[in-house]
Amino acid sequence: MEPGDAGLGTKGPPRFFCTAGRGLEPFLMREVRERLAATQVEYMSGKVFFITCSNLSMIKKLKSAERVFLLIKKQFPLTASSPSKGKILHEMRRLISDDPGSWLNAISLWKSLLETDAQKEKLSQSISNPLKRKVDENEQVISKKLKVEVQKNEEIQQAFPLVKQVEESALEQGDSNAGREHLQEKELEDEVEEAADAPSPAFTFRVSCRCSGTVAKVFTAQEVGKIIGIALMKQFGWKADLRTPDLEIFIHLNDVYSVLGIPLFSLENRIAMRQRMECEVMQGTLLGKICSIFPIKMRVPLASRTYIQMAGLRSTIAWAMASLAEIKAGALVLDPMCGLGTILLEAAKEWPNVYYVGTDVSDSQLLGAQGNVKAANLQDRIELLKVSVVDLPLPSECVDSIISDIPFGKKFKLGKDITSILQEMERVLRVGGTIVLLLSEDHRRCLQDCGESSVPQNSPGNHPANHEGKENTIPSETASSLGEASKQESLDKMPPFGSLVAVECYKVSLGKTDAFICKYKKSQAARCYLPEPHCVQSSLLAS
Repeated sequence: MEPGDAGLGTKGPPRFFCTAGRGLEPFLMREVRERLAATQVEYMSGKVFFITCSNLSMIKKLKSAERVFLLIKKQFPLTASSPSKGKILHEMRRLISDDPGSWLNAISLWKSLLETDAQKEKLSQSISNPLKRKVDENEQVISKKLKVEVQKNEEIQQAFPLVKQVEESALEQGDSNAGREHLQEKELEDEVEEAADAPSPAFTFRVSCRCSGTVAKVFTAQEVGKIIGIALMKQFGWKADLRTPDLEIFIHLNDVYSVLGIPLFSLENRIAMRQRMECEVMQGTLLGKICSIFPIKMRVPLASRTYIQMAGLRSTIAWAMASLAEIKAGALVLDPMCGLGTILLEAAKEWPNVYYVGTDVSDSQLLGAQGNVKAANLQDRIELLKVSVVDLPLPSECVDSIISDIPFGKKFKLGKDITSILQEMERVLRVGGTIVLLLSEDHRRCLQDCGESSVPQNSPGNHPANHEGKENTIPSETASSLGEASKQESLDKMPPFGSLVAVECYKVSLGKTDAFICKYKKSQAARCYLPEPHCVQSSLLAS
């Protein structure tokens, strides 16, 4: 997809993009190809773009994505020879006025996707329980009443409050063009009044923005949202509603690209609606009484798993680790430091015909894990034991895959030497089995002291995506691929866990800190090598 493409300017298969945690882009690229039969898959930092004919029920099954959007357009960043408010303001308005067809096509596809999804869900519920039909009808009535009340109580001027800071910003920045920018602000006010007089639209909307780079130096995200919102009201006659909109527009502007899309699964709108319902219930209104009997369902982002009661490790990270473990039907999978059991839950949901065992020494963590397993109804697949990771009550070479988050936080931190833990894991793992670990930088450095890396960082053979946004096959290095000299050197410097061969390593973000997902295979008398992590670099909108 070319950088300047409108995205949905012409009819065809829908274009989507997903946000992903930093470092998870290669996992998401592989998943959309395998699960959605996606084409034209490409990535930028934190985002994966693709085309698919899959419906929303299939897209909901994505496990490595944070949020999913219907793409309106993706193009080069806003251009301005200098950080001038007037020039950037003009460029932002052109995002709507230059190609209204892409917006109308996006809205049409958005409506079609939601209608198809609603019809399938309604049919499924009707088949499973005919009594739910009445509930669905009441939910629709409640939703319509809420929207009518919100539209009556909120004016467009309130939805886009004008922030009059021109004179102050001129003094702070020493802007000699303060008078001209004052006229621009006055023009925005006139546009708001003009948009307010427009006829009532078929639906309401709001704009959410993320800005960085040059744009962020000139406009705040709130100001960008106001400018885009006014342009949409003038162009299409839509009405703004910040609390419970029918439609949300997402915009991300920086010095690399400009991306506009429509979120498909959002929690925020439903939360606002639920808060309003609770208020109505407290006030004892008729609508409140109806809401208390027939509550409206809330949609949640993909990364927020409904089957996890107590959150531990982020679910997208846990799923990514499990996807590397080569889990097969009938296998025995072990997490020897399971904590709240997030990794086991993600694995058991995706690979059901497997027996899972989780161990931990913390009573509080095991109690939370038991609650999660019960809430997910996975008691028949997951067994939990209070056992030390260095003294596992398992026979040698009985486990097919080991997946574990090695603790390195402030609350739970690994107290024993990591080599002794790996040695016990190596003992219970069968030959040919897989270990996938989440390591801190210190733990990874400790293991790296075993020897030099066997897989250079960003080498053509192991990088998950090239500069054109195309994913390559993830490598699977083995001891047999090493030269004879390297083999002899490995034998001379054999570590305590010498049968583990490091295959892959990915650097991922945990929020405030980074970690490494490292994959090992067990083979006979092979030295432990730790490859450099796959550091995904933006393709910068390369075609």
